[in-house]
Amino acid sequence: MPQTPIARYKGVFPVVPTIFTSNGELDLVGQKRCVDFMIDAGSNGLCILANFSEQFLLSDAEREVLTREILLHVASRVPVIVTTTHFSTSVCAARCRQAEDLGAAMVMVMPPYHGATFRVSEAKIFEFYAALSDAIDIPIMVQDAPASGTVLSAAFLARMAREIAQLSYFKIETAGAASKLRELIALGGSAVEGPWDGEEAITLMPDLDAGATGAMTGGGYPDGIRQIVDAYVAGRRADAQVAYQRWLPLINYENRQGGILTAKVLMHEGGIIASPAARHPWPDMQPAVRTGLLETARALDPMVLRWGK
Repeated sequence: MPQTPIARYKGVFPVVPTIFTSNGELDLVGQKRCVDFMIDAGSNGLCILANFSEQFLLSDAEREVLTREILLHVASRVPVIVTTTHFSTSVCAARCRQAEDLGAAMVMVMPPYHGATFRVSEAKIFEFYAALSDAIDIPIMVQDAPASGTVLSAAFLARMAREIAQLSYFKIETAGAASKLRELIALGGSAVEGPWDGEEAITLMPDLDAGATGAMTGGGYPDGIRQIVDAYVAGRRADAQVAYQRWLPLINYENRQGGILTAKVLMHEGGIIASPAARHPWPDMQPAVRTGLLETARALDPMVLRWGK
């Protein structure tokens, strides 16, 4: 396994879903129960306001409310990563400063993009992340995801790691993630503090073999993901592989079928939250998909189906 530097943050950091009432309002009571479950289920840390949190459906005022309320409720039980992505350098920097002021351990940021065609050059991307680094004193995680439509080469990511002070974590969600992680680690050396797996753990074992030290997954079953990661970190790769194969049907169901709403449907079924609703116009989960998801989950008996009952 490739050697990476000792990381301040590692392990399983699932994305916290945003909990809404059935009519689309923020449900802060349900949000706090969601967070408590995710911590009890073994999350090493949490990530809020990510794409799997439906961040694109939130107002700026709601983002601030959620950041403040969740960080206050977590009360340093685990570190929290706050997603602060925005096209504007100044707006993103302000979001990053606010997240740090409210107690975030790290910020996660996609490169500047808007819609299907608005992109900037590599030079401007570098300037963007450098400005964020100048604004804060906590680590920056680059979210390298197809949703941005921006190609970030391993060489460019490694250069930013070496030359931008706070930029040291990388969530790789692109195709061929394991190969990219290997190249990033080889090129970036000690500047790459946190090479991380993404995409709901669908490529978790190859990514761990490539040197990933963290996994940012969906929020419905951290206890299952911990079984894989803990065994691997302890040097029991064969046990990790067995656990991965056991949980892979549910991981696959989330990644390819249930998507963003998976964690909320599981939490609702387990009595953790009152409603699994999406916020309009995002569609609710198709009933047959929900049935298949719950059937797949029950075979594994995850904590999410028991915690609230």
